[in-house]
Amino acid sequence: MRLGMFGPERYRCPASDALKARGLRLRARAAWKPEALETFLNGPFMAAAGAFERPAGEPLPSVPCGGRQRPVHDGVQQWTEHALRMYREAFPPNPDLLPAHRPWVYRHRGPDGDGRESLEYRITAWGRCLESGDGRLRELRLPAIRLRQRSMVERAVAALVVAEGDSDHRLERVRVVQFALSDGRTEPVFDGTRSEALAVYRTYGAPAVRGLLGSREYRPGTACTSCAVSPVCPALPRSEGLLGISDRSRPRRSWSSTTGRGHQSCPARAYLRGLRLPADQAVERGGAVERGRAVHAFLAVRHGSQPRTPCTSDIPVDWVPEGYRLPDEERQRGAELLRHHAEVCPLGSVGPQSEIRTEPRLVFDDTAADLLVLAEPDLLYQDAGSWVWRETKTSGSDRPSRDVLATYPQLALAVRIIGSGMLSGTRAGGRVELEVLRPGGVDLRTLDPFAPATRAAAEAVLREQVSGWHAETLFEAVPGPGCTSCEVSKWCSAGRQRQDVPEAGR
Repeated sequence: MRLGMFGPERYRCPASDALKARGLRLRARAAWKPEALETFLNGPFMAAAGAFERPAGEPLPSVPCGGRQRPVHDGVQQWTEHALRMYREAFPPNPDLLPAHRPWVYRHRGPDGDGRESLEYRITAWGRCLESGDGRLRELRLPAIRLRQRSMVERAVAALVVAEGDSDHRLERVRVVQFALSDGRTEPVFDGTRSEALAVYRTYGAPAVRGLLGSREYRPGTACTSCAVSPVCPALPRSEGLLGISDRSRPRRSWSSTTGRGHQSCPARAYLRGLRLPADQAVERGGAVERGRAVHAFLAVRHGSQPRTPCTSDIPVDWVPEGYRLPDEERQRGAELLRHHAEVCPLGSVGPQSEIRTEPRLVFDDTAADLLVLAEPDLLYQDAGSWVWRETKTSGSDRPSRDVLATYPQLALAVRIIGSGMLSGTRAGGRVELEVLRPGGVDLRTLDPFAPATRAAAEAVLREQVSGWHAETLFEAVPGPGCTSCEVSKWCSAGRQRQDVPEAGR
């Protein structure tokens, strides 16, 4: 077992973790198709970070290739150099703490479920392992892109690995700290004696370990991309040819409409966003973009509330959800858009027994292309037993879009999914709706996913979005005017160079 198996649920599948912990490998090694680039974002950082435990004054190490000796993307190179600087600032060289000879592994032997054989339980924690020369202190440093709240289970399991991994009778004190590679901030995860670490583990960690090993809950999501069990997973819907590509020779990846749209704007931009590198908040959370997200968050809460009631034009002054920052002008504009939504709120027409799903996570395995397809409709609801897919957009213009499938390519995916009857429990029929909230009112467009012309148009949009990305190997930057508004240009050499060139010199 790995510490990461006890992390945030959104990125985990309990059944997959349990099978991995038990050593089950269903996918043959020959079927593994490696990417051309190193895919482990923080692998290059870990490979170079050991040099920072050397005495001060030695030159910074060069950033090596990834652990599998594959090339590193330029953006990952820039990120790694930044992360190394942050690490040096957070943890200056300390002669009293030296790198451990090897990562700590907790081992325990116990009977199997039948009590007849002996099983070895092993738990690891990925991070920087350091210890004092006299063996009395151990410190585990957990790298993360940003600091996040660690659960008591994570704290307990990490403390156990440090306290009991490769057991040393001299050990007295255990420290676990997480540090943010983005800004160098640190936060204690656990700090106590060896006995305190064991006590915390018995209370919080041991039940979670037993639960993980016995879990049978399948939770389809991004974890399916690399899961060895996905070819036979009973909970992962399969749809051959969903994206219109028939080619299984490429590495297995996950795809969403956001992926396709980003790749068309700049392959490097989409690649770095897919790695979840820190984005420029001034761009990422600009006024209009932030207002659109706040409107979506408000509607998600309203549509998911019980008892179920249609939205009204009575919008509270403090409507902006927690975590969103809007200037007064955008807050007022957002309230006006929400009033327009009340005119077409679907909750006003659905029956009391109709199923409604707010921002559901849909996952499909396109077996023809060996791609995991991800989608999150703004709203799915049933009308007379058939599913309706509603996308809601906000716009600062009153000019309608002529080609909605090209403008909003997620509608093309919606047409394919609804038109193929891929949603469980659906009757024949169904439709796709586009709701555009504008300053002057609301537009509601309906697409028939069974109309031949609509199906053909949707398939063409998907092929255009997927084909170039599917064949991509190096995700190189394409510098252009968009560099000035790229939220990840900080990690792009080509983008920074373009922004440094005076306008007259272009």
